[in-house]
Amino acid sequence: MAKINYQYEKRAKELAKKKKREEKLKKRQEAKREDGENAEGESSPEAEGSEGAASAQPESGSETPQA
Repeated sequence: MAKINYQYEKRAKELAKKKKREEKLKKRQEAKREDGENAEGESSPEAEGSEGAASAQPESGSETPQA
């Protein structure tokens, strides 16, 4: 009887998780980019104030993968 290759299943699961994580990150970056473009298009002082507050937040925290 043939042995089950658990390493293959484990690797496939890890690749699926990695792909999902990358897609999620890409979606977040696109949403952030769209929000930035919308704020740039407005010329009101309120939009400029909210832009500065958004850029003050650390971006590197959201990009690190959580294990």
